Amino acid sequence: MDSRVAWITGSGRGLGAAIARRLAADGLTVCVSDLDLAAAQAVAAEIESDGGVALAMHGDVTDQDSTDSNIGQILDSYGRIDVLVANAGIIIAGPPEELDIEKFQKVLDVNTLGVWRCNRAVVPTMKRQRSGKIINCASIAGHRGSKDNAIYCASKFAVVGLTQALAHDMAEFGVTVNAYCPGIVDTDMWVYMDKVRSDLMGRERGAGLQAAIDQIPLGRVEKPEDVANFVSFLASSDSDYMTGQSVNICGGLHML
Repeated sequence: MDSRVAWITGSGRGLGAAIARRLAADGLTVCVSDLDLAAAQAVAAEIESDGGVALAMHGDVTDQDSTDSNIGQILDSYGRIDVLVANAGIIIAGPPEELDIEKFQKVLDVNTLGVWRCNRAVVPTMKRQRSGKIINCASIAGHRGSKDNAIYCASKFAVVGLTQALAHDMAEFGVTVNAYCPGIVDTDMWVYMDKVRSDLMGRERGAGLQAAIDQIPLGRVEKPEDVANFVSFLASSDSDYMTGQSVNICGGLHML
């Protein structure tokens, strides 16, 4: 077993669960947090049944007390935190006139402020340790705007900037800060986006997703494991000379 400890937010299902499973397979102790405690417990139980070590926690990234409680529980249990994967996120999409300030604030509170709350929670310990990996969930939507997606794009552009700035702050302490930028991933989020886009196209479900897939050079939907593989690299010593980067994993949908 690796002695390192990782905390993955929003890891009760989908992308976060795939990342938790992969880091556990890499030998890390994984702390699985999610709004849905039962879902987090199920992922942790699966990891432990496969021989890994996991801790399930209720976690709400919109609540500073919750994130502080999570890091407190991790430190009480293991005495260290080596990897943070700030993965929790939501999406609300639609035409601009439907995206009111309340919706904007809701998305920012999870996708941007939620990332920042968790980043801040681990900073003091990682500074003391003089080591650590902070890994944030951005998106290809953080590198380019897209139709009917203004507030989600804004929230992810902010994560890209936050990641770069914090990388400067943490470099002298031996802590790297990077972000992964998924494209069209086979999760509940894209079930929702397919509905939005199909409805706007006036077509049946599946049309919005297919239109998006048609733009991917590699010609398929992204699997959660595709992203988890890259996060595994960011969490490893192989990425020690990489910081402040926000990298697309999207089958070539957006090339920089």
